[in-house]
This record gives sequence, C-alpha cells and structure tokens, in this order.
Amino acid sequence: MRIMAVFAHPDDEIGCAGTLAKHAARGDEIMLVWTTLGELASQFGDTSHEEVTRIRREHGAWVAGKIGAQYYFFDMGDSRMTGHRDEALQLAKLYATFRPNAVITWSDDHPHPDHRMTAKIAFDAITLARIPKIVNEEGGGEPMPPAPDLSGDDAVESGEDVRRLEAWRDPIRFYQYFAPASPYPEVFVDIEDTLETAAAIASYYRDFYKWQWTDELFREGRAGAGRLAGVKYAERFNLRASHLRARDYLD
Repeated sequence: MRIMAVFAHPDDEIGCAGTLAKHAARGDEIMLVWTTLGELASQFGDTSHEEVTRIRREHGAWVAGKIGAQYYFFDMGDSRMTGHRDEALQLAKLYATFRPNAVITWSDDHPHPDHRMTAKIAFDAITLARIPKIVNEEGGGEPMPPAPDLSGDDAVESGEDVRRLEAWRDPIRFYQYFAPASPYPEVFVDIEDTLETAAAIASYYRDFYKWQWTDELFREGRAGAGRLAGVKYAERFNLRASHLRARDYLD
C-alpha cells in the first residue's frame, strides 16, 4: 500500500503521524507532501527564502525519518494558495509518479485558507492524475516541467524533463482530518504502538514554534479519540465516501 499525506505547512501532519508511522512499520510506502514551506511563520522573521527552504527541508527530513517516509515540498506560497488548476496539476503529476492508494489531508472547512485549498487540490488532483493528456500537458508553449523526482537527489536527472508520466487510475481512498460538520463516515486508527513517534514529532515542532501546550495535552487528545473508538489511543478521520466497506461481522 502507498499512502500520501498532503498538507499545507510543516507541522500539519501532526494529526496523522501515528497512523503514518504505523503503516510504515507494516511495510507500506509513505510520502509526506507539503504544498508550502510555511515561510510566514513568525520564527523566521526576515530570514531569506533560501534559508527558510533549507530549514524546512531539515524539518521535513527529520519528520520523514521518524515516520519512515519519503517527503516532498512544493512552494505554492504560504497563505497565498488559490486552489486553482495549476496547483492541482502539480500535485497530480506527483500522484502519477508516486501512485498512492490512499491520501490523507485537511478537512474542507478548516479556517485557514491554505488548509482548505490543500484539501481542494488534493481531491481535484485525483481526477487530473487519471488523464494522460493532462498529467503530460505543456502549458502556454513552455517546455513541460520536470516530473517530481523521488530519488532523493535534488538534481534533475538526464531526460527527466521529457519523460512521460503514466496516468494513475487506480482508486484512491481519500481521508481527511475529522470535522464535526463533515457528512462523511468517521474512521479511527489505533495508534497505541506508534504514539511515542507521534508525540516526538509534536514535541519537535513545539520546541521550534515555542508552543505552550504540553506533551500531556497531546497524549490526552489521542486518548480522547481512543475512548470514542474503544482503544487506548487513536487518530480520527473522515473518509470521503458515501459509506464504509462491508465488514465480516457486527461487533
């Protein structure tokens, strides 16, 4: 199984870190994707864009290493995302490269516009990635931009800018952070085995941002979700589907 987590800013992934780590431990392929660098965080002050990029790549590498994931950054502009087709197309090309079976992203109704726009393009990209002419299209007479490189090497590989992408048409299960007003069914993931990984990632960002909340509050949030689901610790999502899959028996 291949899972892609698509979020707007580094730290947004805290809400699914335990789930991602659990899947990675099972042997599934995980990719963390951020649509922006989160460059407007007040901690950066007047830091140059180049230095912010370097710092954020360090953040991404550390978190991905804890989870056991690959990672990829876009630079769509912190608090400047529009949800337009060009943003969705960039993500669709990454879908066609990584070929996810499931995507996790923000809810549709979060107050931050980047979060809503990231959820929108993550959903739109599913359809765009299915169409060969779209994932390989050239815009405005310009050369087709390189397909995302997942080798871990920042350099563009020989011929990368001309290779064609295969459309990705397999079904993608679309999970979103839980929202009380969502019309979609809820899904809970038991993260007792990976709670410490999730807590370490939350602490990593807490130290960077100087957040006031504590490790105890983080754990209590997961315990609260767990109580709803009958387990010790859980993460909570909505699955963008009209109904859940059949189960073998009632419980």
